[in-house]
Amino acid sequence: MKNFGFSVLTLSLAAGLGTACSQEASTAQNPSSGNCTPLETRTANAPDQKPAFAGQTRACAITSTTAFQVETLATGLEKPWAVEPLPDGALLVTEKPGRLRIISATGQVGQPITGVPAVDARGQGGLLDVVLSPSFSTDRTIFWSYSEPRNGGNGTSVARGVLSQDRTSLSQVQVILRTMPTFNGDKHFGSRLAFGPDGNLYVTMGERSELMTRPQAQHMDSHLGKILKITPSGAPAPDNPFVGQAGALPEIWTVGHRNVQSAAFDAEGKLWVVEMGPQGGDELNLIQKGKNYGWPLVTYGEEYSGKPVPNAVTQKEGFEQPVYYWDPVIAPSGAQFYTGDAFPEWRGSLFVGGLKDKRLVRLKIENGKVTGEEHLLADRGQRIRDVRQGPDGALYVVTDQSNGELWKISPR
Repeated sequence: MKNFGFSVLTLSLAAGLGTACSQEASTAQNPSSGNCTPLETRTANAPDQKPAFAGQTRACAITSTTAFQVETLATGLEKPWAVEPLPDGALLVTEKPGRLRIISATGQVGQPITGVPAVDARGQGGLLDVVLSPSFSTDRTIFWSYSEPRNGGNGTSVARGVLSQDRTSLSQVQVILRTMPTFNGDKHFGSRLAFGPDGNLYVTMGERSELMTRPQAQHMDSHLGKILKITPSGAPAPDNPFVGQAGALPEIWTVGHRNVQSAAFDAEGKLWVVEMGPQGGDELNLIQKGKNYGWPLVTYGEEYSGKPVPNAVTQKEGFEQPVYYWDPVIAPSGAQFYTGDAFPEWRGSLFVGGLKDKRLVRLKIENGKVTGEEHLLADRGQRIRDVRQGPDGALYVVTDQSNGELWKISPR
């Protein structure tokens, strides 16, 4: 039996050093050295690699003055992967074993919603992201991604369904996208979902991690290692860049990704993703139609073994550079541009969940470049899987653990 609880912890922001700056790079270890202190001072995994431009890594440490409190709305969640606020302040939460729940604004945890298809919950698989239809208030439709069990293995799929008025069940469930090829593995499902201002659904994909599947991130006849763009019914978006191209899947929007579990639109309607790279190669990318983001040919960092990524370089003509990269990595998952009124100081900041170092990352982005970085909640020591903004302007976070938690971050 799960043990759900409620507690409140009041915090002040963690101290940081320096202010944002954009000094010319002096070394790969400390490219922002000059009039500020970079937040990251640990030895890089790939210290001989040089950034392509000043400020591409090791941004200046910034410290916000806003005081906030963290409320633990629920505990006992089993490997929660996503949190999606509902218009009335309740929250949809996915659990990797295959459960979808609603948690009230005051922390009351509902029973699993019925109608969710079976998932393959091995490794990194399971029930993953969930988002509301742009017209949820009238159609009550939700969309979710999951690792679907299939003959010969599994694959990332996207389904939609209508949430009942009493919020206990799903009806009219349809699988609207089955990414291909099927593969018998348990890693790099990608799976972050984001509706764009155009009303289309963007789906992030991993390349399934294995050496044999990696090259498919560059293959146009495979969904692996891509960002896809579909209509709410699952059809390829009509303006996709490779529609009608021989040998190319029409759902493809961009190419060359490793494993994207973070995706968010900014206030200007631009899509940003934070991508899990190899050891020392997590990337913040600004997504542009039809572009190639390099993996596994162009990347920062190295293999987990400490060896170079085979036949890879950090820069190559025809491939996009990340706006920012981390070395060492943060292992990013979940992202949210803050647009609310509860924290005016944070407006425009990109928040990113950090799994490896167990913290919430805040990036200040100005004119398309990262000018400052702040790490929050590190004292809580929990892997942060997702972060979303609620209608009240608060931030909601779920933690990646067997006894996972749901937090609410609000002004103190």
